[in-house]
Amino acid sequence: MKKRILLGIISGLIAGGGLAGCTEQNGAQKMTAEGSSKTAGSNAEVSAHWPQLASGIAKDPAVEARIDALLAKMSTEEKVGQMIQVEIRSATPEDVKQYHIGSILNGGGAFPYDNKHASVADWVALADEYYNASMDTSDGGVAIPMIWGTDAVHGHNNVIGATLFPHNIALGAAHNPALLGKIGAATAAEVKATGIDWVFAPTLAVVRDDRWGRTYESYSEDPDLVRAYGGEMVEGMQGAAGSEDLLQGKHVIATAKHYLADGGTLNGIDRGDAMISEEELVRLHAQGYFSAIESGVQTVMASFSSWNGEKMHGHKYLMTDVLKGRLGFDGFIVGDWAGHQFVNGCSNVSCPQSVNAGLDMFMAPDPSWKELYKNTLAQAKNGEISAARLDDAVRRILRVKIRAGLFEAGAPSARAFAADESLIGAPEHRAIARQAVRESLVLLKNNDQLLPLARNQRVLVAGDGADNIGKQAGGWSITWQGTGNQNSDFPGATSVYGGIANIVQAAGGTAELSVDGSFEQKPDVAIVVFGEDPYAEMQGDISNLQYKGAGDLALLNNLREQGIPVVSLFITGRPLWVNPHINASDAFAVIWQPGTEGAGVADVIFRNADGEVNHDFKGKLTFSWPNDAQPTVRNPGENEALAQFNFGYGLNYGSSVQLAALSEQSGLKISDGKQALAVFNGRALDPWSFQVMDATNNLSVISSSVAKLAGISVQSVDRNVQEDSRRLQWNGEGNAMAGFFANSRTDLSSYLGKQGALVFDVKVDAAPSDAVSLGMNCGMDCGAEQSITELLKGAAPGEWKTVAVDLQCLADAGAKLDMVLSPFYVRTAGALDMTVHNIHIASKTVADIHCG
Repeated sequence: MKKRILLGIISGLIAGGGLAGCTEQNGAQKMTAEGSSKTAGSNAEVSAHWPQLASGIAKDPAVEARIDALLAKMSTEEKVGQMIQVEIRSATPEDVKQYHIGSILNGGGAFPYDNKHASVADWVALADEYYNASMDTSDGGVAIPMIWGTDAVHGHNNVIGATLFPHNIALGAAHNPALLGKIGAATAAEVKATGIDWVFAPTLAVVRDDRWGRTYESYSEDPDLVRAYGGEMVEGMQGAAGSEDLLQGKHVIATAKHYLADGGTLNGIDRGDAMISEEELVRLHAQGYFSAIESGVQTVMASFSSWNGEKMHGHKYLMTDVLKGRLGFDGFIVGDWAGHQFVNGCSNVSCPQSVNAGLDMFMAPDPSWKELYKNTLAQAKNGEISAARLDDAVRRILRVKIRAGLFEAGAPSARAFAADESLIGAPEHRAIARQAVRESLVLLKNNDQLLPLARNQRVLVAGDGADNIGKQAGGWSITWQGTGNQNSDFPGATSVYGGIANIVQAAGGTAELSVDGSFEQKPDVAIVVFGEDPYAEMQGDISNLQYKGAGDLALLNNLREQGIPVVSLFITGRPLWVNPHINASDAFAVIWQPGTEGAGVADVIFRNADGEVNHDFKGKLTFSWPNDAQPTVRNPGENEALAQFNFGYGLNYGSSVQLAALSEQSGLKISDGKQALAVFNGRALDPWSFQVMDATNNLSVISSSVAKLAGISVQSVDRNVQEDSRRLQWNGEGNAMAGFFANSRTDLSSYLGKQGALVFDVKVDAAPSDAVSLGMNCGMDCGAEQSITELLKGAAPGEWKTVAVDLQCLADAGAKLDMVLSPFYVRTAGALDMTVHNIHIASKTVADIHCG
């Protein structure tokens, strides 16, 4: 567990560009721009770029008086408990009772009693257990109902049989804000049936770099569209502000996430740093929050990411002065999956900085939450967290619970619609999802007007996505990454092939499924369904925009060479360079990740029974499509000329565009891996910088000759020339790390298969007293470490030694060599005195260290 947590902190260092350790705060907090104003109760000036807003739900004096009465009765222990959210895999109902826990959640891939196929009744039963524990007053405490949150990001996606809607990128392409309200309401109804009160949606990211692994969670690269959608989704989930059914009946509490600029990180790195001006922050990334707040959204989730080097989980200016002050948000801010640990000076189990900055509820999903509770309680009692801040956080949590009627609702099983299995995958919900599929499809090519197809033909359906509901659903589908599923895990769903077969066979035609494209009788037309496999955050980041589908391209070319017209249906969560695949197709449509209702695709690509257009293509790109695979940002007003298909492009059946052959030059420069790649040679070489995380989790970029931090000191020393090496001294006071990091990715994959190695010179002046790890990192949960403890212990004191670590072993252990953010770091909790020199990546090298 310690290793896992530290690797997470290292990823946070990378994601923040190493700037989180700088003592200077970002310019936004210091600015006193003309027209700016102070937020009530704050010393900070809020930029005039921010509008003055008010929540769509007005404060009720009776509710506030009720909160006052509750706060007066609550102990400090109970108040701190309200601020902790625990995960069902790491906290029992007894824990909820003992610690007065305010909230629980189920993460992606977490199910009641660890049963993936848990029934609706199982979900409700577990909700009852936690609720009853929260209301137990046998210790003399105050009964405050817990609130359960879940990631229902495209339907109630953790529950077997639920309706899964197309992901947000597809919904954006539909350009239909009213449809979002219907989707929000349908999702809320299915969530309510399982006894859950709170949904971590909608995502309001405005993605600017499509390499980000969460691009599909964004409606658009256009902030105006995100603003139009955000409020509609909130109203669908919560009910309209001012209405009688607000937060009642089939409605749940919504969450605007991830605040702020999670889609604006440099180079599209997950949990990275948005290095932009405050004007851009407001104009591009805040717009969706404006409509969400005006619609009365009750919770906001802090982003893992940073703005100009400062982590959002610790950003007082943006959380308190802007969000709670200028924008008038009076609900509560919840953290994201232990994101507080990445705040400068914090750890997974202690972060008063986050609370003081405005975070109201820690998301503390692993078993260390008890230590976090203990430390936060001590900080509240000793004044490190003020009584006023503590009460403000708890007041906001109680306000949301009272507004949602949780104090009167009773146990989840006693509430209206609880355990109503008819709501899960209800026909009316599936109909909405099928409509969303139809309206989201984007037609990029339709030469000779091949589409729409007649229904009574001999149709070959090929490709690995044709009859694969898990693939068409994408990430956040039953499991976190959307992997490990089979069609039987989606009862009631229809694959793309299933929808085609139903239409064709009913009309007297034949639909033959053949993944590899083989057939016995030549078809009239081939429909090939292919594209990205499922992924979610962190694991979804990519280094460039090339779709790596050589097998799919071979399949398309094979069919075309046999004189068979080819329709390509591309499954994807982002725009990718697929020019060769488009050229090999007569018609090419982007179907995104359509969810469980694959029949919506067939509704559009086939004519009706009378031979007329059944449903036309309506979808238009809300993300610019790349003209090559280079990692170049292409957005309206930003490199628009480099788009193959511009924002807003999309053919329909009235179009007569005959698409000419597209360039098949990817634009990527492929390294042959023959030349050594220097990382450190007297100085850190671009794009890397030398960075240290000390024993108290403070992060710093080291640019001076001497630096001393908690647990580690650094000194520039001479080997061959002046200050060409770095002496690293750990004193054993705690886990500390030093290495080379970048906020852009480097592709080292060309060194694999060529005896590639990470090579460095090292001199040991004091052998390690504890385990020492050498690591390579490519992001959160993406990297590998190798023990070098014995090697350092065995080194002759004071003598230089060249060490080579097999790159293949690091790749096998989890480092993605095409996405490297840190090629070299060393960490230990013990004492160690070592000096490093000439760090580089080389081929044809005999490795000293092999994994295995």
